[in-house]
Amino acid sequence: MFKTKALLQGFAKEFLCVKRKSSSSAVSGPVPLDPKNFKLQRALLVSKLSRYEFEQLRHPHLNPEQLEAKLRDRGTDFDALIFLHNLHKDFERTIVRSFQDVGCEVKLANRSSLSKDIMHWADVIVPIGGDGTFLLAAGRASPLFAQSQQKTPIVGFNSDPKRSEGRLMLPKHYSENPADAVAKIKSGDFQWMNRSRIRTTLLGNNGKIPESTDLYRHCVSKMEQEKTEPQFLSKEMSRKYKAKMKRILPYLALNEVFIGESLSARVSHLQLVVNHQHIVNKTKSSGLCVSTGTGSTSWHTSINRISRKHMEDLFQVLPDTAKKALRGISIEELVNIYNQNLLFPPDDPRISYSIREQICVGVWPSPKDFESRGFVKNLFVKSRCIDANLVIDGSISYPFNDGAKALLEIHPEDALLAISLD
Repeated sequence: MFKTKALLQGFAKEFLCVKRKSSSSAVSGPVPLDPKNFKLQRALLVSKLSRYEFEQLRHPHLNPEQLEAKLRDRGTDFDALIFLHNLHKDFERTIVRSFQDVGCEVKLANRSSLSKDIMHWADVIVPIGGDGTFLLAAGRASPLFAQSQQKTPIVGFNSDPKRSEGRLMLPKHYSENPADAVAKIKSGDFQWMNRSRIRTTLLGNNGKIPESTDLYRHCVSKMEQEKTEPQFLSKEMSRKYKAKMKRILPYLALNEVFIGESLSARVSHLQLVVNHQHIVNKTKSSGLCVSTGTGSTSWHTSINRISRKHMEDLFQVLPDTAKKALRGISIEELVNIYNQNLLFPPDDPRISYSIREQICVGVWPSPKDFESRGFVKNLFVKSRCIDANLVIDGSISYPFNDGAKALLEIHPEDALLAISLD
């Protein structure tokens, strides 16, 4: 059912602040050095897992001919599959040559071969593919994962700009001219960019971390790094959240953390505490998405965006005075204004939570005025779910069932250091 009052209120908030700039977009952590002083000698290139390679991993007992026959038999467009695989591999070889041509030593790694040793070796980490490959590289390069305070910068190349948006990658024209981008990086003609990341801390009584799952390979995630150590909570935190210990997860979220039932048709029952306040907000929904400024262009926008149809319906119920005030602004402009205002800077120290399809009937939510979306400094989440997961950047999943507790927050020292080109 179209919620006129709620949407009117939401639109009013977004429309009134369309020209407002974020007041908290300060750089999350110090820039290590002037770009002109950056010495690029060793480049670690991170290869995308193509769909064809994914199928090879799923069917390791089949030779190429048998795999082709199996894929064609099930209805897969095998010719398109191979075309896109070869397209990526050709582009990958071009990037390798571009770095070698400026005198760089190059190593190529994939999802399975990334390790803390090879990341420590590199002066720069270069994911080649789309945003998923960038998120993979960023996750493995986190200071918590590698157990190091070394910040190796990341810069990504979109291997298929015609079919991939690649918002985390360099602008698409560098896919046509990668040598120009590499030359600029080598000469220090770039800007540093800090991207905030979400740290997830599990709270409990024994300090254990549940087994994680790699959602790309559909297997238990064998984390190569040393595990973070459990720590005792302060008396205040222990009393507030009824837990004795905390354990920081080794993966940082560059885009978002999602918490919800594994079966999407099942309602997710969660309890939330905002900014360590004393109010416990009880909610039932289709899940919780907690986003960074980087992730605000992704799932955050998809969840909260307004469609043309909703805007048309909204416009019909506006009073005549409001319609007159908006005269001359088209429906498309209003939609763009609203949706663009959902975005916030990648270095913003806040996180934004979005409750998907929050149930707002009967006793839910409790309290009744609990907003389904907002900016916070930190967010405590307790699960009342049956078969739920906490998923980091759509890649690493942890069980998060009844009684599980997590604290989501941003720490400046966890920021990702990226290279930006105009």
